Amino acid sequence: MIDPTRQSTLAVQVLTKVGPPTKVAPMRRARPFVPFLTVVCILLSLSSFSRAQQRPAITGIAFVRMYTADPTASAAFYGKTLGYGHAENNGITRYSVNDLQWLEVEALPTPAPTSRLAAVAFTTRDAAALERYLKAHNVVIEQPLAHGAFAVHDPEGNLIYFVQEGTKVPGLPVASPNAPSHRIIHSGFMVKDAAAENTFYRDLLGFRPYWHGGMKEGETDWISQQVPDGTDWLEYMLEGGSTPSAKTLGVLNHFSLGTPHMPDVVAALARNQCEGPNCAKTQMGKDGKIQLNLFDPDLTRVEYMEFQPSGTPCCSPILGKPPTETENR
Repeated sequence: MIDPTRQSTLAVQVLTKVGPPTKVAPMRRARPFVPFLTVVCILLSLSSFSRAQQRPAITGIAFVRMYTADPTASAAFYGKTLGYGHAENNGITRYSVNDLQWLEVEALPTPAPTSRLAAVAFTTRDAAALERYLKAHNVVIEQPLAHGAFAVHDPEGNLIYFVQEGTKVPGLPVASPNAPSHRIIHSGFMVKDAAAENTFYRDLLGFRPYWHGGMKEGETDWISQQVPDGTDWLEYMLEGGSTPSAKTLGVLNHFSLGTPHMPDVVAALARNQCEGPNCAKTQMGKDGKIQLNLFDPDLTRVEYMEFQPSGTPCCSPILGKPPTETENR
């Protein structure tokens, strides 16, 4: 039996070594869903960003728009000489080239711009996604998506539309058999800084080099780049000078109608009572393709061009596939 005095001494020694009882902190309530929800939000954000970074396909030219100071004369040129049926809506006359391509003509605004080429439009497989893609890359949307199309300005201020594939203009007639061509294959306009334009068309939109050349071997006056997912192309016209005349601008700012056989174009223009020496004047282009040039009443050039080169291209090889009567979509 332990002496009570000894027992008390032992208790004091134990307390001295061990110390007083440790206080246990109260348990915090677990929040297991906070990290999970954070991860979900991050993944959704990354998914949205990824979708914005994926450029939808751009397959060809949808339409080209011109200004006119004389709507009556323009109607005779585009309707009779070029042979296209038309429809009017909201002050714009649209001429049907085929079921997915058309030409637009609207009255010259005040004050009148120097160029009579008002806009160029490209077809895309997903206009809404392409609009998001451009917004994600800090491109200002000039006209938000509506009725299947939206518009932006390129680095040099040209108005560029993107049209949802399959968009049809209400009331636009079917393509007329009187037309010498039923295919828009390219458009071109004056460019002062090709490098700046390339940041938009090539770097951002994925346009591909097609051909470049000039009036003389070793010079570059024209640079063509095909749409990333088709065979139509856009042409930079570099030789305009600092203050081009209206006539020079009309030559540079143009659109092209394709044909497999130029004599068929000459014959169709004759049936449409085309007047003047240009109606039958063909020539070999520097890219090795036969062409014929007309000018509308406001001096905008209309370039008929064979799909395939029949001569040797000057200055550089043609890098992409040539267009055909049916657009490669």
